[in-house]
Amino acid sequence: MTALLAERATEVVSAAQQLLTKRMGAPVRLSDPTELSGSGRTTVLRVRVAENAFSLPRTLIIKQVRGSVSDPKNVTVTPGVASVDSAFLREAVSYQFTTALSRGERPGAYLIAHSLPDRLLVLSDLGENTKLTDVLSSGMEPATRNAMMAFAQALGRMHAATVGREPDFVALLRRVDVVHRVDGIAQQAEAAVAEMPALLRHELGMEVPDEVSEQLAHGARLFTGGRFRAFSPSDLCPDNVILNEEGARILDYEWGGFRDATLDIAYALVSFPGCLCDIELSRERALQMVEAWRAEVVGVWPALADDALLADKILEARLIWVWLSTYWFLPADHARIAAAREHGLSVPRSDALLNRWAGLAEDARCLGNDAVGDFAEAVCAVLDEHFS
Repeated sequence: MTALLAERATEVVSAAQQLLTKRMGAPVRLSDPTELSGSGRTTVLRVRVAENAFSLPRTLIIKQVRGSVSDPKNVTVTPGVASVDSAFLREAVSYQFTTALSRGERPGAYLIAHSLPDRLLVLSDLGENTKLTDVLSSGMEPATRNAMMAFAQALGRMHAATVGREPDFVALLRRVDVVHRVDGIAQQAEAAVAEMPALLRHELGMEVPDEVSEQLAHGARLFTGGRFRAFSPSDLCPDNVILNEEGARILDYEWGGFRDATLDIAYALVSFPGCLCDIELSRERALQMVEAWRAEVVGVWPALADDALLADKILEARLIWVWLSTYWFLPADHARIAAAREHGLSVPRSDALLNRWAGLAEDARCLGNDAVGDFAEAVCAVLDEHFS
């Protein structure tokens, strides 16, 4: 740990000690901080509980975002962009919500304490684990298959456990302030549907057929409506998924909210469109993942027993994710691209976009959706020329 990181860690540990002492009503001392991860604006540490008068776990995870949360009444949410304030507050609310679930239903760690002014979360430690990124990077079978199946099952269990609980989540958001009930990812989907036709025209010289536009508009509504709403972290990059003795566990809820659950399973099938990860996922493996997910949710959504309905819903979700990924990464936004390439499975944006459109074309063809299939194949051809 560098001197700068050590100084930062000392500040974070001190803030966490004060928070826990205040909450417990007795001194709490933390020691041995170890840096786990984090971006330029976040610090994530594992610490040992060296002294406490209560039954805190032996180790804890501390996450702090730089700065302090603004007065919610003075925060402006820019369409298509999640402010740091909004992202932190949504994550804090998401952890409050998932902590209220039973132990077997929680998708990840539980919240022990938090401070909104300090942008500080104290979480349970999920123990020894392996990142999904590392398993997929190894390319080893059957470990890769087992990891993806565990991930799909974990998504399904989370969705099944949170169906019908959206009023609880909204009530928690309302305590923060109504401005933070704005779902940034839904805003971006809406912006992508509106702005991408001009972007494709300018960058690739392509027009979007009316039938595809209609399907895109319908797909964007999965973020705000849909028949199969459940809690979703949304940012399901492999770096945010770990594997331990309990299966797959999900980290990072900055985009947490209620959305159509097919968006989450489709996120993996599109090879994690929020970053530039790329994994080899055969159609057979993709179908196995969908089946693993469906087995967990069909009890709460019996309509998904219909193979044709499920396939159409997955295609609709794949379409909007590929569209969003193109909206994010087709422009030469070097800061966004550099941030996305921090992930262990990242590839050049040309490869990621081509593979996502090619996968969409294959899926659409298999389902007889020629409008999407034709358009996706055309985009592949033009992208290949564009990046060559």
